[in-house]
Amino acid sequence: MAESDNIVVETAEKIFADLADPQTINNDKNNSWQAPLWQALSEAGLPLSWVPDDLGGSGASLADGFALLNAAGRFAVAVPLAETMLAGWLLAQAKIASPEGEMTVLPASPKDRITVDADGAVSGRCRGVPFAKSAKHFVVLAHGKDGVAIALVDASKARIESGLNVGYDHSDTVTLDKLQPLTIKAAPGGFDQTAMMLMGGVARSLQIAGALESMLDISVRYSNERVAFEKKISKFQAVQHNLARLAGESAAALAAATSAADAIANAKSFDDEVYLEAAAAKIRCAEAAEKGGGIAHQVHGAIGFTIEHILHRYSLRALAWRDDFGSESYWAVELGKLVAARGADQLWPLVASR
Repeated sequence: MAESDNIVVETAEKIFADLADPQTINNDKNNSWQAPLWQALSEAGLPLSWVPDDLGGSGASLADGFALLNAAGRFAVAVPLAETMLAGWLLAQAKIASPEGEMTVLPASPKDRITVDADGAVSGRCRGVPFAKSAKHFVVLAHGKDGVAIALVDASKARIESGLNVGYDHSDTVTLDKLQPLTIKAAPGGFDQTAMMLMGGVARSLQIAGALESMLDISVRYSNERVAFEKKISKFQAVQHNLARLAGESAAALAAATSAADAIANAKSFDDEVYLEAAAAKIRCAEAAEKGGGIAHQVHGAIGFTIEHILHRYSLRALAWRDDFGSESYWAVELGKLVAARGADQLWPLVASR
């Protein structure tokens, strides 16, 4: 998969265009599109992009995987692609081979915690877990007296309470009660729950940035088609102003998300520079999701709120992704704590160097 910098994204975009057209999905009331889409993604090896060849994956680079997530955001893909990629990446940290099928990671919030006892059983309650209902396996980051461990768990053995996020995708509550994992190994030195949250946060930032790109394209196209008072609404100054603001939010989100992805792809550990980039990206992209989605719907007027229109597939998912792996308010507080602890004079060179 290293022959071309774009082969991963090109493959994904072709699959998305063929099997994840937003309008087709909107009109499918039986969700019959999900199985063919997941099968095509799996056959292309995309869900396990970040898993090395010797552990059952595709061996793509971090940069290629991040670009794939941005493409998934542009199609508002509502299958656990990002979650399975993160799960495979987490297993790879402990040199655990990835199984086939859908996966998701636990916990999905920095405020939830899973523990591992002396005999290796894991326990804990995690809220807002994306696609837990769809997952065949959970990949768990657990804390014990010997440090942090990474475990592979059979999802059917856990207790799952169904829930939905604002995008109408599964965001479930998972309870593990002294559950014996299929495999459990110690996490590498220095790896902790914060590192996992930063990785998940950047994944969501890239998806939000991709969704905003599509919202901008859809809004510009609509403004050039919709006629009011005998002229296209794109000719009205107020609409032009709104589109310019939407373009600005989209560009800011993409810049922040790709900068954070680049920092992780080129770093050897989740150091202060990565923390700064990833936290700032989640904050800025979450802000852009709220502002950009509102602008896009304002351009469309009432039609953008109808169930038949595709705009809400993007705007609602972008809003839902804000809360996964730490909300913007959480990361704003944590970033403030880092600045207070390290001092702006120590962190500024990290920013300036980029």
